[in-house]
Amino acid sequence: MKYDQIDNKLYIKNRKNFMAQMKPKSVAVFNSNDIYPIGADSTMPFQQARDIFYLTGADQEETILVLFPDAPNKDHREMLFVRETNDHIAVWEGEKLTKEKGTEVSGIKSVYWLKEFDKIFYEVMTQAERIYFNTNEHYRQSVETETREDRFIKTTKEKFPAHSWERSNPILQRLRAVKDKIELDLIQTACNITEKGFRRILNFVKPGVWEYEIEAEFMHEFLRNRSRGFAYTPIIGSGNNANVLHYIVNNQQCKKGDLILLDVGAEYANYASDMTRTIPVSGKFSKRQREVYDAVKRVKDDATKMLVPGNYWKEYHEEVGKLMTKELLGLKLLDKADVKNEDPNWPAYKKYFMHGTSHHMGLDTHDYGVLWEKMTENMVFTVEPGIYIPQEGFGIRLEDDVVIQKKGEPFNLMRNIPIEAEEIEEIMNK
Repeated sequence: MKYDQIDNKLYIKNRKNFMAQMKPKSVAVFNSNDIYPIGADSTMPFQQARDIFYLTGADQEETILVLFPDAPNKDHREMLFVRETNDHIAVWEGEKLTKEKGTEVSGIKSVYWLKEFDKIFYEVMTQAERIYFNTNEHYRQSVETETREDRFIKTTKEKFPAHSWERSNPILQRLRAVKDKIELDLIQTACNITEKGFRRILNFVKPGVWEYEIEAEFMHEFLRNRSRGFAYTPIIGSGNNANVLHYIVNNQQCKKGDLILLDVGAEYANYASDMTRTIPVSGKFSKRQREVYDAVKRVKDDATKMLVPGNYWKEYHEEVGKLMTKELLGLKLLDKADVKNEDPNWPAYKKYFMHGTSHHMGLDTHDYGVLWEKMTENMVFTVEPGIYIPQEGFGIRLEDDVVIQKKGEPFNLMRNIPIEAEEIEEIMNK
C-alpha cells in the first residue's frame, strides 16, 4: 500500500456500530477478495473487499473477520484471521501482516493465522444460533465471478444447516452511507490528488494530443501523490466521444475546436474521488460551447443546493429534471411541444441528459446507500449533470463531490478544482 496508515479508531467504531445492530447469539463473518488470475502465472492487482476493509483496515488477501459479541470466550468476540507470513514470503512478496501488525492496523486484539480458522470457527458456531452472511446487494451490482465470500457462504450452509442466517448488507448499507470524519479526510485527500492531476493536464492539452496521453498525465500525477491510480476506469472523451457515456478506449487524437470530457478520479487508501470537467482543446470555448457549458453549470449549482438532510433521492432527481428542462428550452434543444407531449416515464430532457445526477460515493465510486431513505448529514454525493449533443459534435458534463451538512448547502470537496470557464481558459492560455 502507498497510503499512510489510518487511525484504527475508525475501524473500532465501525465494528462497534455494526455489532450493535446484530441479533443476540449471532456471529458475522467477512472475507477478503481473491487475487484474480489473468492467465499463466499472471494476476490482476489485488483490491480489498470494501466491507472487510471498512471494518478492519486490513488490506491484504486471505483475510477473515469474525464478530461474535456474545461469545463466552472474550477472545472470540472480535477475531482477525490472516495468512501466516514468514521470511520466504517476505523475500518474494514483501511485507504481510504479522499478528502484531494486524492488531495495530485494526484495533483487534485476537489475531490468528488463517490455518486456525476452521477449528475456532467450529467452536464459535456451536455457541451461536445464527450467522450473518455478507452478500453484495448494491442496486447496480452485476457480478458473474464467484467470490471468496460466495464460496464461504456455500460451504457454511452445507456444514451448519441447522443455523439460521441473516444478511450483513442492510446494516452496512446504512453504516457506510454516513461518513466518519476520518473517512471524509481520506476522500478529501483523494479529491486533492485529483485536483493536482487536473491542473497538470490544463497545462498539457493542446490540439494534436491523444486521449491516452492525457490519461497518462493523470496517472503520473496520481501515482506521485501516493494514490494507487484511478478510482475507476477513466473517461477521456474528445469531440463526439463525449456523447458515449462510458467511453473508455481513450485512443483518439484531440482536434482543434473540440471539447474534451474528462471523467476521472484518484483513489486514496481505497477511498474514491469522482470528478468530471469539460475543457476546450484549443484553450477557448466557442460561443455555442460556452452557452451549453454555462447551462450545465447552472443545473449543477442548483442541484447541489438540494442535497440537504430530509430530501429523498428519487424526488431530488425529478426536481433536477425540471431544472434541466428549463435550460434545454433556453438552448432551443427542446420546445414547449416536446415537453407538453413527453412520456412521463422518459421525460423530454432525457434525450440530452439520460443519466442520473447524483450517487453515493466513498469506498466505492458508486457507494452504499439506501435510496428510498432520507438523505442525512455526512453522506457524500456526486453532482454530475450533463448535456450531450451528438448532432453538434460535443457533450458537456460537470461533476463535483459534496458532503451533506447538518444545515445549509453541502460542503464541496472539489471546491479548489477549476470549473469556471474563464479560469479554465486562463490557465490553459498561460
